[in-house]
Amino acid sequence: MLVELHIENFAVVERLRQRFHHGLNLLTGETGSGKSIIVDSLGLLFGGRASAEVVRSGTERARISGIFDVPDSPAFRALLADAGIELEENELLIEREILANGKSRAFAASRPVTAALLKQLSPWLGDIHGQNEQQQLYDASAQREILDAFANAHDARSAVAEIYRAWKDCDRELDEIAQREQEQLRLADLWTFQRKEIESLDLKPGEDNDLENEKRVLQNVTRLSEHAEAAFTALYDAPDSALAQARIAQRHVDELARIDAQLGDVAEILGPAVIAFEEAGRTLRDYVTHLEADPARLETVETRLAGIEKLKRKYGATIDEILSFLADIQGKMRTVETASELRAAIEARRRKLAGEYETAAAKLTAIRKQAARQLEKRVEQELTALAMAGTTFRIAFAESAWTEDGRDAVVFLVSANRGEEPRELSKVASGGEVSRIALAIKTCVERERPAGTQHLLVFDEVDAGIGGEAAEAVGRRLKELSRGYQVLCVTHQAQIASFAAFHYRVEKKESKGRTVAVVVELEGVERTKEIGRMLSGQRLTPEALQHAEQLIRAGSMA
Repeated sequence: MLVELHIENFAVVERLRQRFHHGLNLLTGETGSGKSIIVDSLGLLFGGRASAEVVRSGTERARISGIFDVPDSPAFRALLADAGIELEENELLIEREILANGKSRAFAASRPVTAALLKQLSPWLGDIHGQNEQQQLYDASAQREILDAFANAHDARSAVAEIYRAWKDCDRELDEIAQREQEQLRLADLWTFQRKEIESLDLKPGEDNDLENEKRVLQNVTRLSEHAEAAFTALYDAPDSALAQARIAQRHVDELARIDAQLGDVAEILGPAVIAFEEAGRTLRDYVTHLEADPARLETVETRLAGIEKLKRKYGATIDEILSFLADIQGKMRTVETASELRAAIEARRRKLAGEYETAAAKLTAIRKQAARQLEKRVEQELTALAMAGTTFRIAFAESAWTEDGRDAVVFLVSANRGEEPRELSKVASGGEVSRIALAIKTCVERERPAGTQHLLVFDEVDAGIGGEAAEAVGRRLKELSRGYQVLCVTHQAQIASFAAFHYRVEKKESKGRTVAVVVELEGVERTKEIGRMLSGQRLTPEALQHAEQLIRAGSMA
């Protein structure tokens, strides 16, 4: 909903700040007073093309800003988030600045953006229906949205979208498997070689350390034997060995301890030492007995260590790292082996979802086609009341590619003259006719759902070429539409203006020798006078005022 519009140095507007309301907002005024400036400025906020011609002469730039109460739409919020735009209190400030040299800048929430982004945002903010400015009605996807709103097809459409997304997820998973499988097949031979190379050694954690020690022993048998025998002799076997001397010392200490008990501790210390010398001697004797040169075993150890070292250079600095690399390869190869099974399962699920999509999409198509026949009749009835009797309105269907919205391409076709084949709306209807067609469609859709949406609808020239009862019918439908929308309408018809909830007069005045346009919100007597002027022209008669009062009373009761 448009909360406030600020225009500065735009055409004949020097400075204008105007608040608008939910409901039916009517703009009236003399021809050429500047009513369409409001519509044109909104068009720029919705991403329209800017021109240096709109900049008020003698100024450097024109500036337009609008504050919108934005809809609670996840898609709209996602679009803002992608653009890095943050909302404040659920309101969005949109601005356009047009320089005298023709260049323009756009802002959303005071953040520089492109006019293209404003065009993307505009469908959630408002629709302009006027001379050659149709935000939605010419767009095929928007026409389908209108039909779905009339058909109340939200649940059926959501079901189709959910199945479609799941079906597309299967496609994505299959693509990922195919890509992964191609890469894995290229690497499969390498993995097989690596696995066999590692598995052939049958590695054990820590065995390289044990082998290195065994290698050193085998390489130094002679030296080890010499040192072990010398140590055995000195410790155990020689007459004056450490063990013999320790036993002598032990006997003397035992004699001392029998005389002086204070030396009992020394005896206790020497006892374990003697035992330790005996055990060390026996161990050295056994070591020397079993110590022998084994060139064949040394070669085996060196060969295995060389094999382990080769694996370390290729797969890891330690045996643990090599075994971890092997486990990773084995896992990848199992993935390759099970890929076909996984692909078959996903393909089966995809086929099942495709069948479900066909069923759900067919149901949605049936709902749309049934609603289309009803909407055609109702729109034609509305157009008859809007002075477009004999207009044919048709909704054509064509099958499109699968999408979240189903498989229907929807096109609105119109023939404003009897006997003429209905054609696309953009090719056969004038701006005023399109405005009335839009009003008829919006009215029909609005009757099918509860009021309360704050979407802005702008109608310019909706009363082109009509008057009397047709104008009254337009006014009634605008008021009916305003129960669910914020409606802003430019009109020349008193019958339409009488239905306004909020009435604004646009007029030109002279200020400092220059013409400026101003907007005045009318109430009470001033509103009666304006509608009287619209009825009688510049000369306001008592009869015109009386008629204006009658119209206002009738409009307020509608």
